[in-house]
Amino acid sequence: MNGNADLEMVFRERFLHLDERMRAVGMPELAIDTLSLYYRRLLAGENGEISETEIEPVSDLPDAERLPEECAEIGRRALSRTVLVKLNGGLGTGMGLDRAKSLLVVKEGLTFLDIIARQALAAGVPLLLMNSMATEQDTREKLSAYPELERPGLPLTFVQHRIPKLCRDSLLPVNCPENPELEWCPPGHGDLYPALVTSGTLEALLEHGFQYAFVSNADNLGAVLDPAILGYFVREQVPFMMEVADRTAADRKGGHLACRKGDGGFLLREAAQCPAAEKERFQDVERYRYFNTNSLWLDLRALARKLDENDGCLELPLIVNRKPVDPRRPDSTPICQLETAMGSAIGVFAGACALRVPRTRFAPVKTTDDLVAVRSDAYRLEKDFTVRLATSSGRVPVVRLDPRFYRMIDDFERRFPGGPPSLADCRELVVEGDMIFPDKIAIHGRVRLKAPDGQSLQLPAGLMVAGAD
Repeated sequence: MNGNADLEMVFRERFLHLDERMRAVGMPELAIDTLSLYYRRLLAGENGEISETEIEPVSDLPDAERLPEECAEIGRRALSRTVLVKLNGGLGTGMGLDRAKSLLVVKEGLTFLDIIARQALAAGVPLLLMNSMATEQDTREKLSAYPELERPGLPLTFVQHRIPKLCRDSLLPVNCPENPELEWCPPGHGDLYPALVTSGTLEALLEHGFQYAFVSNADNLGAVLDPAILGYFVREQVPFMMEVADRTAADRKGGHLACRKGDGGFLLREAAQCPAAEKERFQDVERYRYFNTNSLWLDLRALARKLDENDGCLELPLIVNRKPVDPRRPDSTPICQLETAMGSAIGVFAGACALRVPRTRFAPVKTTDDLVAVRSDAYRLEKDFTVRLATSSGRVPVVRLDPRFYRMIDDFERRFPGGPPSLADCRELVVEGDMIFPDKIAIHGRVRLKAPDGQSLQLPAGLMVAGAD
């Protein structure tokens, strides 16, 4: 028996367990077939790594801030064929949340979902949210306050698939009888593409004459539907476009854009895909200048053709994400999750392109550090419900709060009873120790605040703290 036959036998024996689990929870055939593809590659020894020997840095890119004036008009004409898609599957467990992170109040008493819904209504485009099993119900309840979002024949939400977590040693599904939900994980946001198919959403969009989709994360309020960028995408007649921004020292550990050696096509390399020996070069922001903002533009007709050619699967690069089965317990069973990245489709579409955008289009809220900045006057909520940077320097303020006291949302809220401080003139705020911020605190320049060890320090209301610029 040769090696391929041995591998096939092992695959059939092991994948049977994954197949049974997915069918038991009603996962569709395409989701099972897609997992089958990646599981086979995992057993064959693929670890998802992309080496320096396979890639080259990306040189200059077209710049969104220098697009021709005609692009905005082209974009406005294309709005009637465009949909806004938001990835809304995250619970924000890293901040201690147990419901959709998009339900957090973020600006002027409005949640992420409130602002997203109002942005879509102001732009006059349909809104679609890709939820997870954990966020679907909460999201639907929240959006019931916006009946005008409903479009005949189009869904407002669709749910991404879920797959079993794998024991790291056996590569068989993990068992957690004390909490069966921990046995499952989403297959990364690359699941957008098969979920559009299995939910019937892609077919419905095409039937109703929609051709373009702008896709971004629900927690990134900087990702607004810009007519000029849409117009550029339409004018260039490309199937796929990724928005990228300049990497800074703060982005060293995040994924970056690169080119394949040989054909020069783009690819996305995430941190989990970098060999351990190459971490230093991976983090070189001068060498790899651009990071993926996870804001993408899709030609839906081109996407449908590509999916048809590949039986519904884009065959994206595999990411093997190694974690404990319970993310809140580092000592729990080691598992791996098979994932794909939505942005890695840039390497699948011939003619795909990337566009450099200003940092202001990237304002995600991953931590309470980000949340206090977006809630503050460093960002302004406009009449069309777009969120714009409003700092005097034109730069995003850097905020670092002591994770011992501010990482969890309940602890964070207790320490800002007066709301966020003024950060419009702030370049950097670092808080060490336990500090309480009452009303009307203002931070200017670069400021480091430190509470005495073992004590909670309340700042005086109305305090203005100035540091070096």
